[in-house]
Amino acid sequence: MSFTKHQLADLVLAASALAEREAIAAFIRDAATVQASNPFRTTSAGAARQLWSGQAFEFRVFGTHAAGLTDLLTAVAALPAAEALTQEILRAGPHTCCVLLGEGGSRVVGAVLHGKPGVTLPDFAPVPAPSPGPARRRRAAPTVQLDLFADGP
Repeated sequence: MSFTKHQLADLVLAASALAEREAIAAFIRDAATVQASNPFRTTSAGAARQLWSGQAFEFRVFGTHAAGLTDLLTAVAALPAAEALTQEILRAGPHTCCVLLGEGGSRVVGAVLHGKPGVTLPDFAPVPAPSPGPARRRRAAPTVQLDLFADGP
């Protein structure tokens, strides 16, 4: 099953065990992010555990910044090695995001956003709402005063 970027971002946001889900979802939703070719879409929890354990070591050695890696490693370690997973890969510039989905694609097992060695992750901090400026006084519309002592019509 193939997912749109917005569907993947929604699934990532729903993954409460993923601490950095908001930043990862923002990366997925970004206009510059595209879904990458993925010849090995189907994998297993055991293969993911092996791959990402090795990546974690390489990331430390090469100074690669990553978001979500610890949560992904914890999640795949808790799964049976033979459990089938689906992998979605997205890219933008020097950054790559890998989202691992459980059987049927109904839940995110884990997600990792990383850059090339030495490249920091994009900052997707929420933009604060503009503070309201000083209150402006509205000029009251001129009113017509009733003259009680005026001669009649």
